[in-house]
Amino acid sequence: MNQLSFNLIAIGVFVVVMTSLLGPLIHLSPVVPAVTVAGIMGLAALDTLGWQNRGSTLLLDWIAQFSAEHRDRILHHEAGHLLVAQKVGIPVTGYTLTAWEAFRLGQPGNGGVQFDTTELDAELNQGKLSSTLIDRYCIVWMAGIAAETLTYGSAEGGAGDREQIQLLFNVLKRPASEATQKERWAILQAKTLLQEAQDVYEPLVEAMRSRQPVSICQQLVSEKN
Repeated sequence: MNQLSFNLIAIGVFVVVMTSLLGPLIHLSPVVPAVTVAGIMGLAALDTLGWQNRGSTLLLDWIAQFSAEHRDRILHHEAGHLLVAQKVGIPVTGYTLTAWEAFRLGQPGNGGVQFDTTELDAELNQGKLSSTLIDRYCIVWMAGIAAETLTYGSAEGGAGDREQIQLLFNVLKRPASEATQKERWAILQAKTLLQEAQDVYEPLVEAMRSRQPVSICQQLVSEKN
């Protein structure tokens, strides 16, 4: 069971505790909290085993979307990915900003910028990966964290981005410490690229806020180069 399902259970347990405390005041049967707990546990297990945690992902993301800061952080995070990808020549095929948008397109997780990894996959299949391509993808993966840090002083998202680098270095049979060093280096490189493109970064954020097609977003970045 992943962290999302544990969070869902935690929310359910909180509701049950509150129901138990308030039950005598509102004449609520004690059976109700027990049935609720059983139902939540069953749904969490079903979600984990049968739906690859998509239910809990959708629910928790829907709750998070009520926070304006959360929505803005996502926008700035994903705009960082898109802008830096354009700068270093990694093709972008699309983007989503919520788990529901990703679900509708058949994509896992909470959404994000989708990259064309054909070049990366081809080199991996050949068993050799150029350092230049590694650097470009690492910079793009860390660009969301860099964008959040520049805008808010810290990053709340990016766990999945860090996992991409860890997975890549595992495939390359390189030590985890080297992957961590590459993360730090890539964040600094991404910050530099974003700082150099501040005149286009905020307009890009607004374009993505209004769900402009990825082609329009790319054109916006290209016109400012």
